[in-house]
Amino acid sequence: MNTTAKDLTQEAATSPSHRVGSYVILARLLDKARAAFLGGNVGDYHTDCPLDHMLLDWKNIPYSEIKEQVVAGATNEQIAAYLDSHGTPRSREEVQQWSDGMEKVNPYTNPEKKDWFAGECAKLGLDPAKTTLFQWLDEDDRVSYKT
Repeated sequence: MNTTAKDLTQEAATSPSHRVGSYVILARLLDKARAAFLGGNVGDYHTDCPLDHMLLDWKNIPYSEIKEQVVAGATNEQIAAYLDSHGTPRSREEVQQWSDGMEKVNPYTNPEKKDWFAGECAKLGLDPAKTTLFQWLDEDDRVSYKT
């Protein structure tokens, strides 16, 4: 039941693989939104970003609706329930399958992102061909925050 704004200059946002209501990305999205809108510090993180939109676009929910929920003080679990009841209807199985698939996304396989991802992985000593997007984000956080 997290409604507290983090100082994301002092601690990492939650891993994108952490699931709330079976949704990956959501906990991280909410950490960043709370930091931005509830008096925390968003640091180098970006809100309303491509990662957030992987979830929001799949559910067809505008970021502004999530922002309203965050500002109103909704918990992670309440916002997961909001996702369940708004936007494009998805079954529990579809949410599970989507989240499982998102954990396997590797930008290196996308010709438009290959060079960027290879460069980002090189900074962390990761093999871009074997590193998922979530693994890269987690390692970047680990290195940045020495966790």
